[in-house]
Amino acid sequence: MSEVAFLGLGVMGFPMAGHLARGGHSVVVYNRTAAKAARWVEQHGGASAPTPREAAAGRVFVLACVGNDDDLRAVALGADGAFAGMKPGAIFVDHTTASADVARELHAEAAKLGLGFLDAPVSGGQAGAENGALTIMCGGAESDYAKAEPILAAYAKSCRLMGGAGAGQLTKMVNQICIAGLVQGLAEGLHFAARAGLDRQLVVDVISKGAAQSWQMDNRHKTMIADKFDFGFAVDWMRKDLGICLDEARRNGARLPVSALVDQFYSDVQAMGGSRWDTSSLLVRLEK
Repeated sequence: MSEVAFLGLGVMGFPMAGHLARGGHSVVVYNRTAAKAARWVEQHGGASAPTPREAAAGRVFVLACVGNDDDLRAVALGADGAFAGMKPGAIFVDHTTASADVARELHAEAAKLGLGFLDAPVSGGQAGAENGALTIMCGGAESDYAKAEPILAAYAKSCRLMGGAGAGQLTKMVNQICIAGLVQGLAEGLHFAARAGLDRQLVVDVISKGAAQSWQMDNRHKTMIADKFDFGFAVDWMRKDLGICLDEARRNGARLPVSALVDQFYSDVQAMGGSRWDTSSLLVRLEK
C-alpha cells in the first residue's frame, strides 16, 4: 500500500481515485471544484486538499487526470503546483490525454527536481474507469514505470511501457486515430442498413460474428439504433484529441486523411448542438 494523491475528479478521475482507496492506498484528492473533492471524500474516505501542492506533499505517487495541456501545466507547475510539494524520488503519473510535447516538457521539469514522470493516457472510457478495466499506455523511464505499475493495477486491465517520455501520448494518438475511422464506418453501415430496409439489430447480430466486429460495434450499436447519444466519450473531447493527432502529424509528416475528415464531421455534430453527445453521434449527421 502506498501514499498517493489524485488530481482531477472528472468522469474518469473520480472512479479511478476510488479504486485506489478501495485498494487500501492512502489517498488525498484535489479538484478545481472543491465540492466534488468533498463528495469523493464522503464516499471513499481519505482527505482532500485545497491546492495540488498540498495534495502532493509527502506523497510517493501523484496521479492526475485533467482536461488538456494547459490544465496539466496548471496542476503540475508553479507555486501551488504538485511538483512544488513533491519530495525527491516521488513519481508523477499523468493520465490526461495531452500532447507529447507537454509530456516531454514536464518530464524534463520533473527531472530537474529529482522527480519521476510518466505520461500514461488511458483508453476504455467512463465504463472502463468505473469497472477498473482501463488500458494504460505509458512513456518514461523503466525504473519509474516498474515502481508505478502496481499502483496503476488498481484500475487497469492492461498496462504497458511504450518507450521514453511522450511515447504514451503518441500511442494514445494512434488509439484515437483508429477509433475515429471505426465509428464513422459503423455510423455509415447502420445508416445504409436503415435506408436499405434492413433490421439493423439483425444485421449487427450477423456481421459482428465476422470481420466487421469491433469494440465500437459491440458497445455502441444498440444506443445508436435507439438514437441515444448520452453515453461515453463526448464529441468535444474527441475533437480535442483529434486536434492533437493532426498537430503531431503535421510535425512528423504522417498523412491522416480519414482522421482529418472525421474531425470535420464532428465539427458538424457540434454545430448541430451535439458537443456533449458521445462520439457515436456521427450517425445523427448522416440521418439529419
